[in-house]
Amino acid sequence: MSFSYSDALDTLYSFINYELKRQDRYSPDVMTLERPLRLLELMGNPHQRYPTVHLTGTKGKGSVGAMTAAILQASGYKVGLYSSPHLQDFRERFQINQQMVSQEDVAQIVYDLKPLFEAVEELTWFEVTTALAFEYFARQGVDIAVIEVGLGGRLDATNVVRPVVSIITSLSYDHTHLLGNSLASIAAEKGGIIKHGVPLVSAPQDLEALEVLERICQERQAPMTLVGREWPYTSYPVELTGQRVVANGIEYRTPLIGQHQAINTAVVTAAIEHVRQAGIAVPETAAHEGLASVSWPGRLEIVQQNPALVFDAAHNRASARCLREALQSLFGERPLTLVFGAKGDKDIVGMMDELLPYVDHLVITQAIDSRAEGTDTLVAIAHQTGYTGPITVQPVVGEAVQFALANTKGMVCVTGSLYVVGEARTVLGLQPGKAIRSTISD
Repeated sequence: MSFSYSDALDTLYSFINYELKRQDRYSPDVMTLERPLRLLELMGNPHQRYPTVHLTGTKGKGSVGAMTAAILQASGYKVGLYSSPHLQDFRERFQINQQMVSQEDVAQIVYDLKPLFEAVEELTWFEVTTALAFEYFARQGVDIAVIEVGLGGRLDATNVVRPVVSIITSLSYDHTHLLGNSLASIAAEKGGIIKHGVPLVSAPQDLEALEVLERICQERQAPMTLVGREWPYTSYPVELTGQRVVANGIEYRTPLIGQHQAINTAVVTAAIEHVRQAGIAVPETAAHEGLASVSWPGRLEIVQQNPALVFDAAHNRASARCLREALQSLFGERPLTLVFGAKGDKDIVGMMDELLPYVDHLVITQAIDSRAEGTDTLVAIAHQTGYTGPITVQPVVGEAVQFALANTKGMVCVTGSLYVVGEARTVLGLQPGKAIRSTISD
C-alpha cells in the first residue's frame, strides 16, 4: 500500500471545511446524527462490537476518561480511549491501554474507509475521525472503550453509542455561542447523551444545570448518581505528588493534581460501580492501581522544579479559577510569571480576571492555530481587566517559555489553551501522551 500516514491526515483534514461550516451553528439543521449513523452502517457498525462508557462535560472530561480507562486496564482489559482535542500528536486521540495508535494503523484504516467517506455527503472532520476511532477499536478487539464527546453531547458524532454508563463532569460556561449562554441550555445539550434506562453519573452541578439533568433522567428512566449526594466524597488539601480523596467511604490517590481532581476521582469511582453492575468485573485493587498509574499530560503538570514550571490547559473561567487555587495551595506566595495564549472564541476576560491579580509578570504568546487570538488583542484585554504589571510579548510559544524561565523570580505557568500547552511540551521534547509526574508513595 502506497498510502502513507501523511496521505491519511490529508484525507481527514479535507473534511475540515464542513466542520467549520457546521459548528457555526450547533443545531439540528446543520448538526445531525444521520451522517455518522449512515457511515457507521456502511462500515458494519463497529461501535456496537464492544461495550462503552460515554462522557461529556465542560471541565474534567479528559481526566475522567483517562482515569476510567486506567482502572479498566488495571482490571486486565484491553481498553480503548477516544479523546479530543490532542495536545501534540493527532494520534493521542486514539489510545489502547495508554498507547497511541500507530501511523501505520491510521494509514491502513483511512485507506480502507476512504470509499465509504466519499459515499456519505458532507461528512465533517470530527465525524470521520470518530468513525476512525470506532473502527480502530473494533479491529484491535478492545474489551471496552471509553468515548469522550467532542462538543456538546446531543448532536455530537459520538452520541451513537449505547453505553453501560453515561458520565457528565462539571458544567460551566464554554462554547456558549454554540451551546447557549445559560447553564440550563448547556446542561440540555450535554444531557443529550443520557439514554433511556442507562445510568448517569454526574459531578456536583449548579442548581440550574442539575434540575435539567434530573428532568432528562426522569423522562428517560435513567438512574442518576449525583456525586456529593448519592456518592459522598471528601477531598484533602492538594499536594505536589497528587490528590487524595475519600469516595463512598474508600480512600483513593491519583497523581493528577488539584482538588478538582478529587471530584473527578469520585465521579470515576461511581461510574466504575455501574460498570460492575453491568457485569464487567473490576476489582477494588484495580481501582486503586489504575488511579495511581493514570497519565494525563498538560493538566496541572509540574514539568520541573527550580524554577517551577507548570503546564495547565485551562481554557475557561472555571478552569482558570481551579488553576489559580491549586497554584496558591502548592506554591504559596512565590512570584508568578504567566505565559498566556488563547483561542479567540474562549472567555479570555474570564480567565484573565481569575489569574492576573496574582501574576507578577505576564508573557503573551500565540499558538500556531488559525483561531488563536492575536497578541495585541490579548495585551489590550489584560489592560482592560485592570492588570498593571509588566507585559512581555513573545509570539512564538517556545521562545515565550524560554524567556519566562530565564527571567522568573519564582515560578512559571503556561496556560490559556491546549494548543499553547501542546506546543510548549513539544519544544521541551516531552513525549506525547505521557505526563511528567512524581511517583505516589505512602
